[in-house]
Amino acid sequence: MRLIRKFTGLTAAQRHAYFAALGGWTLDAFDFFIFIVSLHAIGTDFHVNLTAVSFGITLTLAMRPVGALLFGALAEKYGRRPILIANVLSYALIELASAFAPDLTVLLVLRAAFGLAMGGEWGVGAALAFETLPAEGRGFFSGLLQEGYVLGFLLAALVSRLFFATVGWRGLFVIGALPALLVLYIRRGVAESPAWLEGRHRRRASLRDLGRIVAANAPALLYMIGLMALFNAFSHGSQDLYKPFLLQRYGLGGAQADDVLMLMNVGALFGGMLFGALSERIGRRKAIACAALLALPVIPLWTYAPTVPLAALGAFLMQFMVQGAWGIVPAHLNELSPPGVRAVLPAFAYQFGNFAMALLAPLQSSIAAHHGHDLGTVLAWTIGLVAVTLSAATLLGREAKSAAFLGATGER
Repeated sequence: MRLIRKFTGLTAAQRHAYFAALGGWTLDAFDFFIFIVSLHAIGTDFHVNLTAVSFGITLTLAMRPVGALLFGALAEKYGRRPILIANVLSYALIELASAFAPDLTVLLVLRAAFGLAMGGEWGVGAALAFETLPAEGRGFFSGLLQEGYVLGFLLAALVSRLFFATVGWRGLFVIGALPALLVLYIRRGVAESPAWLEGRHRRRASLRDLGRIVAANAPALLYMIGLMALFNAFSHGSQDLYKPFLLQRYGLGGAQADDVLMLMNVGALFGGMLFGALSERIGRRKAIACAALLALPVIPLWTYAPTVPLAALGAFLMQFMVQGAWGIVPAHLNELSPPGVRAVLPAFAYQFGNFAMALLAPLQSSIAAHHGHDLGTVLAWTIGLVAVTLSAATLLGREAKSAAFLGATGER
């Protein structure tokens, strides 16, 4: 009921802008996680090990900051809506091309190109949403928006569970091209950001001008990059190799592992919404630190559970905390950013944080391979160290909860 009340209080334009951003991020994540759930199958098909295939994750993450800068700069100049359309079409078409990769090298090149498109979507979509929404309830909407990433993971696991046995990993990538249909909705129902329209005369800036604005905000940018590196280690370090971990430790089949992935993403969905709403009461920083620290007592159940049902419970609780912290990120980063670079600064910080952690999955896999293929211990140490560091870095930063956005509330 509370969720319904939140949305009924919005205007039609605000709802459409929000659903466009949520849909774009959900389907972007869906296409990313199609690759994640197919790691083992791709390796088997191309006769390579897990470390070699997981390098595709590295290339995707490494290219995301480039995409954030490219699409973010275009969104500052031409508007959020048309660039969001270009973004969605880009990642959908690259996903389709991935289905026909003749070898691992071509597939890795396509995953790098996918990273370029994926890197742009989050910042453009978040700017469109939060410049259109009212400041009140921004934490709640942030939590739900970020859970588009979780919904994408959940959808990828579900599609894999239902169709992998019939269509294989290549068929999953073909299904991953369906997000292109979202463009029809954006073209018909979504208006341009009122904040961008109100300030567009100032946004017709060159890349050099944009560079000067970013340089003027260098301290904030550096802090956000460091923070997002930790956030990305928190999510990718707990998610990307969890299916191979389940297959290895418990000897599960692919469908059984997908069931666990779906359950853990349900936990992530609830965690993001709960902590996003909680951040409205106790502040962004305290809510993030609380979620990160609560992940610590879950680690033993998550990686050392003696049975699959207990491991599934641990996965549910772990992602409840991981995505609980993540749910606050869109609002927190946008509130810390000035209006002139709101489609660039948060996105670049987010995606450069991805770049900083781009080698995490191959590193985890390689360390495990040299220590008896014990992925569980590697996952446990990763999350333990990151959770403590993330909570400390967040509490040491500043906060701008409910800061007014130009055009979003009528305030300046």
